[in-house]
Amino acid sequence: MTLTTRIPLDVDIPDIQPDFSAPFFQGFQVIASYILAGAMLVVLIMLIIAGAALAFRGLASDRVRTWAGENILWIFIAAAVLGAASGLFAWFVNFDFGF
Repeated sequence: MTLTTRIPLDVDIPDIQPDFSAPFFQGFQVIASYILAGAMLVVLIMLIIAGAALAFRGLASDRVRTWAGENILWIFIAAAVLGAASGLFAWFVNFDFGF
């Protein structure tokens, strides 16, 4: 008993073109841009309050001035990190924030 197997020598494989356009990615980009823009606005407001509290003595109470003096470096670092993250996001995604 002999088994004969046929092995095709020429296989016709069609050209495969992947489709990377997922409709929900646009929604993720919008949500991420809103989160980044909101965080940047909060940090900007904190930076303005801390700077004004330290610059003008009678503007804020002693507690606010103490908070501003202790945390202004961390606010600057947060602003730098958020700015870098927003810049990288805009560069990678090619997203226009509209500012």
